[in-house]
Amino acid sequence: MSELIALAMKNFTLTFLIVAIVVTVVVIAVKRPGRHGAWATALNWFLFWAIGITYIYNGFFHIVFGDMAAASIGWENNGFQAEVGYASIGMGLVALIAFPERMPYSLKFAALVTPATFLWGAAGAHISSIIEADNFAPNNAGVILYTDLLIPVIGFALWAFTYATRERVVAPAATDAPDVVVTT
Repeated sequence: MSELIALAMKNFTLTFLIVAIVVTVVVIAVKRPGRHGAWATALNWFLFWAIGITYIYNGFFHIVFGDMAAASIGWENNGFQAEVGYASIGMGLVALIAFPERMPYSLKFAALVTPATFLWGAAGAHISSIIEADNFAPNNAGVILYTDLLIPVIGFALWAFTYATRERVVAPAATDAPDVVVTT
């Protein structure tokens, strides 16, 4: 059991994505929302687990265990670990703020943009390190590389489906509007 927990925590990006999926399925099964409600539920729990909890966990790991984090990527800790850690905590906090259902779509989108930029940039750095330094360390070329690429895609897809299925309020047409005449 301890090996399974260690594996889950070493691959935390995948672990928390799976938790988000499981929680989403349970909530949808219990609440039975309509199409929009299902997408909104998926987006909200994705923000909570796959971004919020993931990046607070990531930040804590990089700040408290910077040398270990750097070694797991196949790099040396030159101080960048703390910077990554604090940025990660900020991303996680924004996602937790955006999580509640009542929060606007613009905030939810913003909570996806920063981690997407970070993750796709990190994926580029990992790929570069694989090519240039033959670095196949677990947190450079393993699960983290794939989740760096896929997490933003999943997040933006969930946001797009949620936004596209929202209720739209249509303003009545102004058929009897008076003509406006401007005189000088």
